[in-house]
Amino acid sequence: MKDLWKPLLDSTALAVALQRLNDITPSRWCQAYYLFTAGAVVAVAAMPNEVSRRLVDYGARKFQSEVSRSGSESEGKGEHDTGRGRESEEEVKAKASRIQRDGKNWLLSLVSTLTSYGQVPHSWFITFYVASMACSLLWFWQFAVDGRVLRVVAGSQASPTAKGQDERGAVSASPVTLAQVGLAWTMMFLQGSRRLYEDLLVHGKSKSTMWIVHWVLGLSYYLFTSVAVWVEGSGAILDYQSTGATDYTMSPFKALVGISMFLYASVSQYRCHRHLAGLKKYSLPELGLFRYLICPHYFCECLVYLSLAIVSAPKGELLNKTLLCALAFVVVNLGVTAAGTRKWYAGKFGSKAVETKWNMIPFIW
Repeated sequence: MKDLWKPLLDSTALAVALQRLNDITPSRWCQAYYLFTAGAVVAVAAMPNEVSRRLVDYGARKFQSEVSRSGSESEGKGEHDTGRGRESEEEVKAKASRIQRDGKNWLLSLVSTLTSYGQVPHSWFITFYVASMACSLLWFWQFAVDGRVLRVVAGSQASPTAKGQDERGAVSASPVTLAQVGLAWTMMFLQGSRRLYEDLLVHGKSKSTMWIVHWVLGLSYYLFTSVAVWVEGSGAILDYQSTGATDYTMSPFKALVGISMFLYASVSQYRCHRHLAGLKKYSLPELGLFRYLICPHYFCECLVYLSLAIVSAPKGELLNKTLLCALAFVVVNLGVTAAGTRKWYAGKFGSKAVETKWNMIPFIW
């Protein structure tokens, strides 16, 4: 068996491929994850409406869709049960039409079957914020004790001369300073803490469910983002761990803009969530930013990650590229959900109730 695999293992092409994979930095892996998942969300949104809804909808929208479909099927059965004998020709035509339609909707049938398995409680959202806080604390502990896991990840991100280095030699300066790393970490920790508080004490209990794929996607996002907030400052982290060198400099303008944006987004999102939690079930929110946006809480979420990208931007750059990719995923994912929410509101309250509102981003979309 070893002789069978030996030519493959000795292959120059395989060695080159493995070396290239080894050369991919953690920030590149994070960026690839964000862009791939964003592309997957776009692909799902581009599918036929019924297929897309089964893959995307969860919570109240999922429940309402199922009720609507059940009602339509019941009405259809009632129509075919009446007038039997008098409308046999129409029944035959209707049956033939259903058979033809079902034959074309094999994808819908497949997706319906897949999403019927692995339904988990919507309350599992709390695991996202627990994971976010736990990861933030993990990386802080690794930094405090000069942990090997942090050193390995940071070493893989830093310059080639530092990659895999265990010696206490100095590392080339990082374009992201230790002050920026600390600020971005603190903001992410506060975000996770607030969302956990809201999930425990603000949001009402829900009996709705979501597909487990949604849960895995959300959990993996927070795991990757716990690394993304500091990984581009790996050089500064290794310098501090190796020589005690510190660089607390950062752009006052970026700090002011980023912190102000973060505080505004956090407070506004909290108010949105409190308003939603206090509404009568399945009623239309109208207070505050809801007067202008369908999903202002999603807009606030985008501002949170935009602020993180600003405060952790390398010198000479406007935004942190890794967190910019995270923002791209957030915009795409929540944008698709916001579009579905508009349709749900329009179907329940009438199109006039939402016709003057933007979906998620003021003056843009």
